[in-house]
Amino acid sequence: LQLVESGGDLVQPGGSLRLSCTASGFTLDYYAIAWFRQAPGKEREGVSCITSSGGKTDYADSVKGRFTISRNYTKNMVYLEMNSLKPEDTAIYYCAAPFTSLQPMCNRAPSGYGYWGQGTQVTVSS
Repeated sequence: LQLVESGGDLVQPGGSLRLSCTASGFTLDYYAIAWFRQAPGKEREGVSCITSSGGKTDYADSVKGRFTISRNYTKNMVYLEMNSLKPEDTAIYYCAAPFTSLQPMCNRAPSGYGYWGQGTQVTVSS
């Protein structure tokens, strides 16, 4: 399972971005997916996750009300819509999937995920 992120860019504070995550040659339908981020000198942070059904989501307090995770089964995509971006959102963003499919819940702990993408850079700066 190879995950591929895209959509990272340089954006001004207050701006918006949509990150995308897809899998090469593999369907994401049966997997919970999470987004993580890592800024220089900081630990990897779980930003958001969504269950395989799409019925449950979770967000870090730092992004609640600003970020929205969603999935499109037809396109085999998981998205992270980011609004009202702040300089502290600057980081490399990764999507990840667990080794085990069809889990009823999702979590934002990195230890719960075995498949990772290569990351996409988000920079929020004026």
